[in-house]
Amino acid sequence: MRIAVNTRLLLKGKLEGIGWFSYQTLEHIVKNHPEHEFFFFFDRPYDPQFVFGPNVTPVVVHPQARHPILFYIWFEWSIPMLLRKYKIDLFLSPDGYMSLSTKVPTCLVIHDLAFEHYPEHTVLSHRLYWRHYSPLFARKATRIVTVSTFSKNDISTRYGIEPAKIDVVYNGAHDEYQPLSVDEREAVKKKYADGCEYFVFAGALHPRKNIVNLLKAFIVFKKRQRTNMKLVIAGRPAWKYEEVEQLKAEMPFKEDVKWVGYMNVDELSQVIGGAYALVYASLFEGFGIPILEALECDVPAIVSNTSSMPEVAGDAALLVDPTSVDDIADKMHLIYKDEALRNKLIANAGPQAKKFDWGRSAEQLWESMMKCVK
Repeated sequence: MRIAVNTRLLLKGKLEGIGWFSYQTLEHIVKNHPEHEFFFFFDRPYDPQFVFGPNVTPVVVHPQARHPILFYIWFEWSIPMLLRKYKIDLFLSPDGYMSLSTKVPTCLVIHDLAFEHYPEHTVLSHRLYWRHYSPLFARKATRIVTVSTFSKNDISTRYGIEPAKIDVVYNGAHDEYQPLSVDEREAVKKKYADGCEYFVFAGALHPRKNIVNLLKAFIVFKKRQRTNMKLVIAGRPAWKYEEVEQLKAEMPFKEDVKWVGYMNVDELSQVIGGAYALVYASLFEGFGIPILEALECDVPAIVSNTSSMPEVAGDAALLVDPTSVDDIADKMHLIYKDEALRNKLIANAGPQAKKFDWGRSAEQLWESMMKCVK
């Protein structure tokens, strides 16, 4: 069988949620199924690390699709032409986009519908594109895969999709995320947090991630509690970052907030593994991979009580209302003061993390793909 895959988010040094899902599942699938041919469609020059086996043919497809007009050209003109050229039997698209102009069976991965719930957090041009085309994509797709039961129900309800058409394939965590030894934790604290304990946040910095409320909650926590505790924020600035920049410049205790930028997995696994707790008060997530990464490191979490996050965190986290600065601060204070509670959350982390595994996810994604062609 000839399988084409939209791999435009496999970008060296820029892998985030959807990129990691693509990387981890495709690496397993390609190696587990050498009997099939895979055609990886990139929209720019690719890194050889993303060609996972001799049964992969990489193809650079023009134009670079990073704007709604270019999305349309890429998916409605370029992709259908190549699906015909290579006589493709199945098209897999892991990033929520697909072509309406092909009859090739398509397995579409929709990670979440955040833009429907928080449209004000997206760029207008992209929002208009997503709101018009996403329902059409969902109805046209032969099969839909999503990353949480919450998202499955959300897609089904909002777009009127029969639940039986949607499969849940959870994310996993990279193998680098492991508990650190005492000495390793001390070295990480010294490198990134002046030798002090610290809360950590990891993720792209845009409004949905709720960085402003996190910073405000940290200020409240520091005012209540005399402590050297730091806050380490790992992630790249994304869109609508201005309010964060203003608060970053003006806030008290700003010397206790460490901005370490985007990190590769070998660095980020150390920073998360060395943390006292993860604070992930995002407004909305289809999954929330940093939550799982923290649990894999035996690091307890404070996470939002919304969308998929309680599903991922299980009983290894404290839940907060992400719109309440006081609630976030209260939970930071609680996990800081109550050592027995923190130890209980740590004990629960390992069993919860075992529910998620990239190898199992790849098998489930492959099963969904095969349903498309049967």
